[in-house]
Order: sequence, then C-alpha cells, then structure tokens
Amino acid sequence: MSITKESKEYHEKMFPGYHSSFLETDPEFIERFDNFAFDEVVGHDDLDGKTRFMAILATLLGCQGIDEFRAMLPAAFNFGVTPEEAKEIVYQAVAYLGIGRVFPFLKSVNEVLAEQGVELPLPGQATTTTGNRLEAGEKAQMDIMGDGMKDFWKSGPEESRHINYWLTDNCFGDYYTRTGLTYQQREMITFCFLSAQGGCEPQLVSHAAANMRIGNEKEFLIKVISQCIPYIGYPRSLNALRCVNEAAGKE
Repeated sequence: MSITKESKEYHEKMFPGYHSSFLETDPEFIERFDNFAFDEVVGHDDLDGKTRFMAILATLLGCQGIDEFRAMLPAAFNFGVTPEEAKEIVYQAVAYLGIGRVFPFLKSVNEVLAEQGVELPLPGQATTTTGNRLEAGEKAQMDIMGDGMKDFWKSGPEESRHINYWLTDNCFGDYYTRTGLTYQQREMITFCFLSAQGGCEPQLVSHAAANMRIGNEKEFLIKVISQCIPYIGYPRSLNALRCVNEAAGKE
C-alpha cells in the first residue's frame, strides 16, 4: 500500500493522531480513496480549507451522509469553521431539505460540540422578529437575486401564493437574515444542498445564477463542485456543472 506523503499530511491535519481501522480492513480502497480525496482533489485548486469544509458539510447534509458528516465536523473545526458557522449550515439546511432530513444532523452537531466542551446554546444569531421577517426576507431576496424579487411574496396563483409568501418570510426572513454567515457563504451552501440532494435542477440553476450575481463566480462554483466529488460522486457533480454552465449562459 502506498498512501502519498501529501495525503498523509492532509489526513493528519484533519484528524491529528487518528489511525483508521479501514487501513487494516480495506487497505486497497483506502489507498485509492485517500490519495484521490486528500491529495489529488485538495491539491487541484486554491480553494481555502475553511470554504472547502463548509461546502463538504453542506454537501453531506444534502446527500444525507450523516456518518461522514459526524466524522468530518471535527476536521472542519481544525480548518477554521466555527461552531456558529457549523450550526448555521445545519439550520439553513431545513429550508432546503426539511426537518425530516436535517434532524439527525442537528443532534449530531450538538453531540460533537458537547464532546469538544462547547457550551450550548451558542450565542443567538437572529436579527428578525415575527413582525419584520417578511420585510427583511424580501430585502435579502432582492440583495441576492435582484430587484425582480420585489413583491415576489405576492405573486403566483391564489391557491399557492402562500408558498411564495413562506419562501420570503421563512426561508429568507428566518434564515438568510441571521448573522454567522455572509450572503455569499449562504448561497454557496444552498448550492451544495441542492446539488447533493439531486432532482432540484431548476432551483440549482437559479441559485447558481444567484451565486454568480453576488460574487461567487463560475470558476469558484466549479472549484466547489470539484472538491465535493469524493462525497457525492460523479453523476450529481456533473449535473451541478451542467446547471452552472446553464446559469452562466443566461447572464
């Protein structure tokens, strides 16, 4: 077995002093996976470690990789992701994945933080109230997606108009208005939720365009896709790339 020096060094940064039992039970697999994920992929571009791990955490939420999420969360902390940022990633996932999928991750992040001696609850990040969340949500939508989102919450057929209302006051007013993450970070993790979840290509095109509108350029999104390939595989990664190219073609 020949795991590269670069892969070993990166693994040690993620998990200091940890020796995986897979080295004994699955040595050939670990050689290929570690050399690919922790040498070839991470060495491919200049995406910083913190951003990489935020994307990985969001991607693992999207694909329901709960065991890998729990394993990678301490590594994310070792690369600069804060407890507040990790919690915000999990909270925002509810708007895109639903509590049915996110509940195990909320439990997991709390367990890991408790193990690391982090006192819960963390400092509050909410900036809205039930009285102003609609207005604040509309502002967030317009800041991210443009002035065309003005009065979006009033749009659509009467029988389904309430869903657009909820997209504004709940999805954006409750989550995007929170501190802890920037708009650029929030749109990046949304892109990861959607790409890893699959079956959300229309929304993925829309959020790829939103990412590019606020400064997460096409080249950046391709780096994010590339870094997450080991965690969701090629089909959904290629779908995400197609959506990015489609969004870029509409600019």
